[in-house]
Amino acid sequence: MTRHAEPGSARGWPFAASGAIAAALLLGIAEIASALFSPVSSPLVAVGAAFIDITPAWLKDFAIDVFGTADKLVLMVSMGVVALALAAVLGLIARRRLALASVLCAAIAVLLGAAVLSRPATGLLDLLPTVLGGVAGIAALNWLVRLAHRRTASIGAGSGPGPGPGPTEGGAAPAVRPEAARRTFLIGAGLTAVVAVAAMAGGRALSAVSTAAVATRDALRLPGARRRAAPLPPGVGAPAPGMPPFVTPNGDFYRIDTALAVPRIDPSTWELRVHGMVEEEFTLSFTELLELDLQESWVTLTCVSNPVGGELAGNAKWLGYPLQDLMARARPQEGADMVLSTSADGFSASTPLEVLTDGRDALLAVGMNGEPLPLEHGFPVRMVVPGLYGYVSATKWVVDLEVTRFADKTAYWTDRGWSERGPIKLASRIDVPRGFEAVPAGGMVLGGTAWSQTIGIDRVQVQVDDGAWQDATLAAEATVDTWRQWSLDWEGEPGNHKARVRAVNRDGEVQTAERADTVPDGASGWHEVQFRVE
Repeated sequence: MTRHAEPGSARGWPFAASGAIAAALLLGIAEIASALFSPVSSPLVAVGAAFIDITPAWLKDFAIDVFGTADKLVLMVSMGVVALALAAVLGLIARRRLALASVLCAAIAVLLGAAVLSRPATGLLDLLPTVLGGVAGIAALNWLVRLAHRRTASIGAGSGPGPGPGPTEGGAAPAVRPEAARRTFLIGAGLTAVVAVAAMAGGRALSAVSTAAVATRDALRLPGARRRAAPLPPGVGAPAPGMPPFVTPNGDFYRIDTALAVPRIDPSTWELRVHGMVEEEFTLSFTELLELDLQESWVTLTCVSNPVGGELAGNAKWLGYPLQDLMARARPQEGADMVLSTSADGFSASTPLEVLTDGRDALLAVGMNGEPLPLEHGFPVRMVVPGLYGYVSATKWVVDLEVTRFADKTAYWTDRGWSERGPIKLASRIDVPRGFEAVPAGGMVLGGTAWSQTIGIDRVQVQVDDGAWQDATLAAEATVDTWRQWSLDWEGEPGNHKARVRAVNRDGEVQTAERADTVPDGASGWHEVQFRVE
């Protein structure tokens, strides 16, 4: 029986696959090795973090609008797909020029190492995961490409008269039976791919559970507050079925930040440096912080990227040390008007000094809803400031506070086109019914949430089908720094309907109908939903 030779394009796929699998092994080995170092020693994480650093405001906002809190996962998956595609091209180059492909692979590893070193708090030792991954990737590429050559050589030899495979850098492979050569390549490629996937998954799992920060947090028992938050009054939740809880569980609290890998900080090594335009510079350890007079506060946090009616807001009880007391110890100098807070991962925020000294419950927080801060929400220490969007106030994993001036320093997102001060805008939303939801005929209860931090909500009004504005029933108020829920009994005819909402705060300000994008200082406009009564 005469075999027909594979077309050239078909003979090329083993080389493309070899390149992709070798790249996967490089990233997998680097990932599992990085679990023994800092999270940013992972080259994939370092490249992603560097990409976030150069992301313009409009692209960041687009990603959050489209993908919400899954934006980081989408970025990581996208980078993986692009990396595998480029590696497949490298494999095709290796088909004819294996030495050149190996050099290019080494060059890529060098670029990955440079990305690792560009991250804050990394050193030469953090290059080891990339070095190990690079060596494994180059070795895998050479091995798989030679197996692929043996496969194509055997197919060409067994196909009868006709042109065989082109010359290769390493010379012709010895003739073997086509079935054996094909099987050898598939087994080799499959085993390498399995090792790559297992290493990647193992690295992710180890990074999640094998750090001192995780163990310490699990064992940590926070001290009681010297000034406890008042108990929530009865009726803080609106009586509308389907409403979100008044207190957002930690696991459901929104997370928007620039950290692809959550910083894992051992509290025993954490220090906060307070310096700049102050009379007294000092550092504060975690133990010293816990020995201070801590207080509890109910505070709603909101992301500046929250669209009209969006869910990037959450309400929690925080435990921490008043930042006003911290500033009183530092004694800011005349002319200072900003505190530049910096995270362990290099993020920074510009907070007006006045909001840290005007008596509001701005905290250097260590606890959230009765437990230590979750790692992804800033463990061991973060900032919580009522009345400001998080990008200028809620720095997680905070390690540095510099008292300075807006004229002298800028912060992470203000460098990218966002407003430098970021006060939270008066806002309201409809939580029930959801957009385009079908509801049964008969009476129903519309419900939602409104907030005007540090001022408080005075009224919420709802308009159905362009009719008259109706005053909703307000739930009880916890504090002026938290959101306030509302409800409205309504009965309508079967068919399509729409409802919109607006709020009025205690200063008499009526929520504006003017639509504004989230960039540069937060969205505005009335939230509207369409629904159907059946």
